[in-house]
Amino acid sequence: MIFQPNIDPVAVHIGPLAVRWYGLMYLIGISAGWILGRMRTRRPWAPINARQMDDLVWYLALGVLVGARVGYMLFYDFPVFMENPLRLFEVWRGGMSFHGGLIGTVIGMWWFARKEKVRFFAVTDFVAPLAPIGLFCGRIGNFINGELWGKPTTLPWGVVFRDPLAGLVPRHPSELYEALLEGVTLFTILWLWSGKKRPVRSTSGLFLIFYGLFRFLVEFVREPDIQLGYLAFGWVTMGQILSLPMILFGVWLLATAGREEPEA
Repeated sequence: MIFQPNIDPVAVHIGPLAVRWYGLMYLIGISAGWILGRMRTRRPWAPINARQMDDLVWYLALGVLVGARVGYMLFYDFPVFMENPLRLFEVWRGGMSFHGGLIGTVIGMWWFARKEKVRFFAVTDFVAPLAPIGLFCGRIGNFINGELWGKPTTLPWGVVFRDPLAGLVPRHPSELYEALLEGVTLFTILWLWSGKKRPVRSTSGLFLIFYGLFRFLVEFVREPDIQLGYLAFGWVTMGQILSLPMILFGVWLLATAGREEPEA
């Protein structure tokens, strides 16, 4: 069995400010997405130019940060939020939701597309291959924090997490599974697919389908959030429930790919 590396969640102290690895992972993911996005603007079919990409990254960063925090409180900690709405701002307690971040970035892309008068789905297709970079970084941040661990396992790569709540038993390193699937694998699929001009909506559809499938599958070996547990049948989790609409909408996007849409 493998013990979780003893990495301090705080990467560096700058005076009274504690810079955490998890926050740095967000910064790295957004920065890497911005750099690759600027590279993608050189392609002849790119819907935006480099200057617009510089603007778009701010819409995306704001959307993912606000959306992820609000989504977590609404989807995973709603009773606590209703009891004390100010908990929304206590980000040092942790709690970020991918599905909330996705909604936030969609709103940000819609706002950007409307402002720049670019087709909305052309923007989502452009951004979709960049998102797995941030997903990979976020899951590595989860692993460093020793959170969102998996169920007990006898597999040789089981990890003993340092959190007392995890117990001294090897567990599936579900954060690393997600980093591999939602990060590396999804990035490879989308980057290769979008290497040439594709029907509008198709790249966005593939992102939603594959992320939804990967997340749905990993949830089988990931411990559910303590405050929620299983929601049905002794195995259905909130992550699976939120991923199903993604898969269905992704299928619809693929089925309607290439159809004309009005300007934003």
